[in-house]
Amino acid sequence: MITAVEGNRQWLDGGAMYGNAPRAVWERWSPPDARHRIPLACRCMLVELPADSLAHPLGKPRRVLFETGIGAFFDPALRDRFGVDEPGHVLLDNLAAIGLTDADIDVVVLSHLHFDHAGGLLSAWRADQPLTLLFPNATFVVSEAAWSRAQRPHARDRASFIPELSPLLERSGRLHLLPAGTVTDPVLGERFRFHYSDGHTPGLLCTEFGPAGPTGPDAGPVVFASDLIPGAPWVHTAITMGYDRYPERLIDEKTALLEDLLARNGRIFFTHDPKMAIGTVTRDAKGRFGVV
Repeated sequence: MITAVEGNRQWLDGGAMYGNAPRAVWERWSPPDARHRIPLACRCMLVELPADSLAHPLGKPRRVLFETGIGAFFDPALRDRFGVDEPGHVLLDNLAAIGLTDADIDVVVLSHLHFDHAGGLLSAWRADQPLTLLFPNATFVVSEAAWSRAQRPHARDRASFIPELSPLLERSGRLHLLPAGTVTDPVLGERFRFHYSDGHTPGLLCTEFGPAGPTGPDAGPVVFASDLIPGAPWVHTAITMGYDRYPERLIDEKTALLEDLLARNGRIFFTHDPKMAIGTVTRDAKGRFGVV
């Protein structure tokens, strides 16, 4: 079973989110506020598997959470800068609404370690209190390349990482790094397959869940696309973000993934789209990709 679980939302500059796309184009998709910012979700994907689908020491359903959103770790000044309106940890609240806590999650898959995708791993900000690592029973899965980038960021993206997070993950003893080219891994099992992208950041992990072939209109695979395709407007192949490391490479990677999913009745799970959690890949008569 797949459940969309919202975390804290944020507002970011529309021009940065749409790269070199003219404002006259992108504001139709994402109307900005008075500070030229657009609303963005930080949505997580929860996959719950039956107890007999993977070995589990307690014989209970296995729960895999994809990303943790931006969380509430920012101090008030940074929370305002990055447009995080809610002071509380919304992901934890929404897990509680479906009867779960962070301690119930068995695996957290991190596409990469930018703060708006991994900040929810940390406790909410409190004055004069250190940040602590949540999800005490989870294995944390991330690609070796994404981990390496977080340890040695470039000046261009250094501010996108959380200095306190990496030491906490290492000390947990539950960090699981995927070598380059890993397609499946025992921690998750063979129903999960990995796609990689370097256009946004090195080693971005896009995880596929579901059947491998086209078995019906609603039975194709689901790919957690993260910042390769953060929302429905970015399905347009030419649309990239100003935050992307190699926009032209990202366009090629995105096109290849969309072609693959189109052939297999595939769907995309969107982490940043404020309205749409999941969409089936389509193509119109002019060859343009879309989602429904």
